[in-house]
Order: sequence, then C-alpha cells, then structure tokens
Amino acid sequence: MDEELTREGLLELMPELEGSEVVIEELKGGITNRLYRVRSSKGQDLVVRLYGEKTELFIDRDVEVENLKLIASTGITPRLIKYLPDQRVTVVEFIPGYVLKNEDFLREDLWEEIVRSIRTIHQSGVTLPFVFDPLVQVRRLYRILQGIDASYWEFEFEKTISSLEKISNHARITPAQYVSCHNDLLADNFILGQKRDESGRSIYVIDWEYAGMSTPYYDLADMFQEILVPRETEARILDLYWQGANTDHHIYMTDLFKPFPDIYWFLWSLIQSRVSKIDFDFYSYGKAKYDNAQKNIRYLRERYGLSLPS
Repeated sequence: MDEELTREGLLELMPELEGSEVVIEELKGGITNRLYRVRSSKGQDLVVRLYGEKTELFIDRDVEVENLKLIASTGITPRLIKYLPDQRVTVVEFIPGYVLKNEDFLREDLWEEIVRSIRTIHQSGVTLPFVFDPLVQVRRLYRILQGIDASYWEFEFEKTISSLEKISNHARITPAQYVSCHNDLLADNFILGQKRDESGRSIYVIDWEYAGMSTPYYDLADMFQEILVPRETEARILDLYWQGANTDHHIYMTDLFKPFPDIYWFLWSLIQSRVSKIDFDFYSYGKAKYDNAQKNIRYLRERYGLSLPS
C-alpha cells in the first residue's frame, strides 16, 4: 500500500465505496502506523490503518485482529470492518469523541469511567491469543535490536535487563494469574465518546496491537508511565481500581512493574528509529523512557530496599 491514502487507493481497498463521495483526513499522533479517517456519503465513518515499515518485527497483525474480535464483546472498542493483510491494512469504525490527554487523568470526574474501562478489559474473561510476559517481551525486543546490528554504547542494556530479572523474581507473578490486558494504555488510546451507550459507558479504548494475557500490574504501570501523574494521583486511582482492598500492596506491585513498560518502549523506539519511515524522533522518545526506567529502578532500591544493580 502507498504511504499516503488517496481516493484511488481507498477504492482498491474498499470497492464497496465506489460511487460514493468520500472525505479522507489523515489523523495525527500515530507513531507506529499511518492513520486516516474516511467518511463516505453512504454513512460510513472509518479509520484506515496503513501499517508502518517493518512493524511485523514486533506486531503480529493476525493476533491484533483476533484481539479486536474477542474484545468486541465488552463494547469498549471499535468494531473491525476489514482486515487486508496482503495490503498491510486494517479498517475499523471511527469512534467520535474527545481523545484524552495526560492532564485529563488529573480530573477526578473521569476516574470512575477510566477505571471502569480498564477493569472491563481485565475482568472480561476473554482469553487473548498472545501471552505478554513483560520480561520475556523485553528480552525479545533486545534480541531484535541486536539482530538489526544497532549499537548504542550510551545505554546499559545488560545491567538494566539484569535488574528487571531480579524485579520479576520479587514480583512472583505467573502466567496462571494473567488476564486480558491492553498493554498500551497511553492517553491517546482512551476516547471519551460523544454519547453514552445503553450501559452508561462513554470511555472507549482503541489500538489493540500489543494486547495479550498479562498482569494488571503491568497494564496499570504502563498507563502511569505514559500519563506521568503525581504519585498521590496514582494511589487514588489504584485505590479506586482495587476498590479499597489492600491498596498499599497493590501500589507496591505496580511500582515493581513500572520499569518494564519503559524499557519495552525504549527498545521499541530504538528499533523504530532504524526501520520506520514515520517522521518522529524515536531516539529522544526512547531515551526519555530509558531515563525514567532508571529513576524507577532507583526508587525500588531506595524505597523498598530491593537489591538491584547500581
């Protein structure tokens, strides 16, 4: 598929739109794929995703589509419209509404709905086809980075992964405890819908490329490492999520998992900086993730007395 979606290219993908007027608008903010909103005079309102260069290194599109199908039963995600793997394209419905920003997670009036959407995923009972073990996935991305002959002397890869191994031993979470998780809960993936559905729900969660069976502690830690709210806000959101039960323990467990998503996205960014054609400063994005992970590893050492490489 061409890097830019034209009317001609769209009709090749979706001949059913032939004869209708279409408006194509590129959606900003995607750093994995190129995203286009397509509105037709036949009433369709869609998002066409053109896969980024070599994203198959870390995304299984068949798994992503299966995630969409399975999680659809929760009603919090856009419906799959069309999957065209040969053309490297997925089409989903467009969810009209307001895309959350980091500062929106400081709004107490949104916490209940945000937490409900996350709990809906975790308590869905759905078994997703991919197992997302945080340590295994970090090691996998590191092997991919090594395989593309990328050298970054300024980062301490081995020592950092050794710290994650020790943290994982402290956490003692097994795959038998995993539930369905999104694994990419940045603000941009929450949409405050324009109207509530019959259940009263108005928060939707999009982009299921990294979803799989994992621990809620990773999913929540990943969200906190993206939205970067004060620790007091984290504690109140966690208290709401866990309904006031043993909150201090859940804060500790979430703290244990905080370095994992940052190192995952750090390695992802270095890979992207070598293979992606999207105009984005992946290196600086990744370095910020690395630095934040080191800060959280120090916090675990100083606050909880964990014996980790210094």
